[in-house]
Amino acid sequence: MHVLRIAVALVLALASTLVLNLAYLREQGAAAALPPLALRRPLASLHLLLSDRRWVGGFAMETVGFGLYVVALALAPLALVQSVGAGGIGLLAVASARRARRRMTRREAVGAAVAVAGLACLGVSLSGGVGGGGTNGAIAPIVAWLGGSVAAAMVVRSSARRSGDWAASYGIAGGLLFSVGDISTKLATEGGARIAFVASLVGGYVLGTALLQLGYQRGGALTIAGLATLLSTALPIAAGTVLLGEPIPGGALGVLRIAAFAIVVAGAIMLARPEMSRGR
Repeated sequence: MHVLRIAVALVLALASTLVLNLAYLREQGAAAALPPLALRRPLASLHLLLSDRRWVGGFAMETVGFGLYVVALALAPLALVQSVGAGGIGLLAVASARRARRRMTRREAVGAAVAVAGLACLGVSLSGGVGGGGTNGAIAPIVAWLGGSVAAAMVVRSSARRSGDWAASYGIAGGLLFSVGDISTKLATEGGARIAFVASLVGGYVLGTALLQLGYQRGGALTIAGLATLLSTALPIAAGTVLLGEPIPGGALGVLRIAAFAIVVAGAIMLARPEMSRGR
């Protein structure tokens, strides 16, 4: 029964990833055609987004994808669910190329293949079971991790003013904040006093989403959403193991599980290569 729960969770995670990546493409196409958005004008920027039917449709898809993700997290360890998200960048690469009516570049094709291979390795590693569910984790290290992620996002945005690489900074900072939301979502699904992590869940996702919309006006969906997905995948995978004590099976299957995590992240890195940005 435990293995069946994990299998259902990973199917839901894959469906969530598919819906989310299609939503990112739709949002990017809509945001890129709008007048400039700015964090200094949040209400005006929000009005512009909500007045665009294509963007609202994309955000509705993103909401559905998030709902599937929450259910998956309630059924399976954080690291397993997040690894499916990393492989989903391959789906984003394929969909992005099809939308632009172009052939995938060699880098995109290899990155997508690597990501899919990582998902296959993950599936095989589940054949021997998944072990226990880990621990709840101590509050102090968790809060320090989340706070450090927020601080890192602020540093990235500040450094962009000197480097001029605004597009990449939006994707990186957005991904860091999304990782706060992802980890907080897992914690909130545990119930009890940890429902308080809904506050960091909402904050991380709201700010992360805002940064992605700004990034979409300065770079392609594969770059901005790819960078965000890379970080919002890799950091929660690490957090699941380090903070929550999520177990890894022993023997060859354990080695394969670790390899799967590494492979999907490697594929994501290949696909999230920043494009040239267009300023602020």
